[in-house]
Amino acid sequence: MTIKKIQALVMAMAAILQPLSLAAQDFDPIAARITEAKLHGHIQFLADDLLEGRGPATDGDRLAQLYIETQFRTLGLQTVQSLKGYRQPFPMLGLTSTSDKSWSIKKKGSPESAVEFKYFDEFIAVAGRPQFLESTNAAKIDLKDAEIVFVGYGIQAPEYQWDDFKGQDLKGKILLMMNNDPESDPNLFAGSRRLYYGRWDYKYESAARQGAAGAIIIHTEHSAGYPFTVIQTSWTGEEFELRDSDSPRMDMRAWMTRDATDKLIQHAGLKLDDLLAKAESRDFKPVPLGVTLSASIACKVRQSETANIVAMIPGTDPKLSSEYVVYMAHHDHIGVATSRDENNDTIYNGAIDNASGTAALLAIADAITNSGAKSRRSILFAAVGAEEQGLLGSKYFAEHPPVPNGKQSAVVNIDGINFLGATRDVQVVGFGKSSLDSLVDLVAKKQGRVVIPDREPSKGYYYRSDQFSLAKVGVPGVYLHAGHEVIGKPEGWGKEQLDIWTKKDYHQRSDEYNPKWDLSGAVKDIQLLAEVGWRAANQDEMQKWNAGDEFEAARKTAISQAAK
Repeated sequence: MTIKKIQALVMAMAAILQPLSLAAQDFDPIAARITEAKLHGHIQFLADDLLEGRGPATDGDRLAQLYIETQFRTLGLQTVQSLKGYRQPFPMLGLTSTSDKSWSIKKKGSPESAVEFKYFDEFIAVAGRPQFLESTNAAKIDLKDAEIVFVGYGIQAPEYQWDDFKGQDLKGKILLMMNNDPESDPNLFAGSRRLYYGRWDYKYESAARQGAAGAIIIHTEHSAGYPFTVIQTSWTGEEFELRDSDSPRMDMRAWMTRDATDKLIQHAGLKLDDLLAKAESRDFKPVPLGVTLSASIACKVRQSETANIVAMIPGTDPKLSSEYVVYMAHHDHIGVATSRDENNDTIYNGAIDNASGTAALLAIADAITNSGAKSRRSILFAAVGAEEQGLLGSKYFAEHPPVPNGKQSAVVNIDGINFLGATRDVQVVGFGKSSLDSLVDLVAKKQGRVVIPDREPSKGYYYRSDQFSLAKVGVPGVYLHAGHEVIGKPEGWGKEQLDIWTKKDYHQRSDEYNPKWDLSGAVKDIQLLAEVGWRAANQDEMQKWNAGDEFEAARKTAISQAAK
């Protein structure tokens, strides 16, 4: 027998025996290495004032990247062959918009009749065409007597026989639209469960495809899933775009409060509730409001760069090692405010969102590496940047994949962790979409817990974090929210505390590290996610979307391309 034949025989035997040994391997020794102390330590550093809120392309951002990279290097994780080191840098444009301090909206033909709206309190507006501004590094966008047209949800969805635009010429108009999708009919747009059609980024792209000059999204806490204060913090200061993005653009992107919108519609001689009711029907047609807006937005532009930090543990199976399970978390946050608050604070520390998720990513990497356990598939760890700017880091990762999208079995995304204590429930955002559900259910039962689908499906959380970027290119993902049933607390206490946090701390300067957090529940959640990813890394088959899922076609395309 030749040496080559012997080597082939050994590899074949390894392929047969390896799944048996891995299947028998107990995950508990790996899980035991994920501790509250490790989570506290990573969060404390990443959320420290020293990092100045980890705003993209800042010194704090670069310090966070260095911290993550050195953690990966210390663990002995390998770099991905397609990248030059642990970093996947990507270019951005930073836009700092200065809007008019007020809007004066007038009736057509009656310029003396106007109603005023106050910037920040009633509306937020930013420039929307960064690629047109690069050459000068500064520009001023002027909208002159642009007519405002109510376009309902602003959705074109052929699969639901739905088109809010009805072929009307909307070039140069400002489109006023709702920030969700129809939810009254459970057989239409998934009922109360939010789809991508209900997301603000879809809305702006949809308006731009019509040739609109701008779009105003009506904010409500129900449709957005957060108060207007989040718009005020997230849509002021420097905004970022991928420099080379080919997404459709328009001059202005804006938000308006529900009360201000009601005032606008009354000025047009109409009732907002009547317009909203009409928009629930497939027969809806755009409604010109007979009012116009003239607005100016000054904009400074700078080219900048941030990076995803990527590392891997190679798999051991001769066939499956070319496939990957991805653990992902975003390392960025909002940065520094331009003014001080009542506590003399300027820094958006982003402790829960998402120093905590990054800490969980590092804890999983540490647990798997130092356990000495080996998986059949390779494991990829990706700490992505600029998530708060519209999932930019994961979008770049998906569009420029370090490993083929069709070779990625699953993504386990961690964006925020439970700080209230251990819970009886495991809340799975997007439950019902993929084969990952069975793995989550299996591990949850092992922990003595029960799986609960997304408790607030109308908020569209699946489309608001980084697993969505990979879903669009076909990769199934799992994403948890903190459970509500906190052990030892009265019924309803957990939800009450999370609602308070969302209203008070989400994207606010008060999201700071607290050494008194009870992270015992976070440890259980992270152990669950780590084991779900581990099992996915050792199963015979890659994970898949459930039949008929919105991302199933993208999965088939990605797998087909990877096979070429």
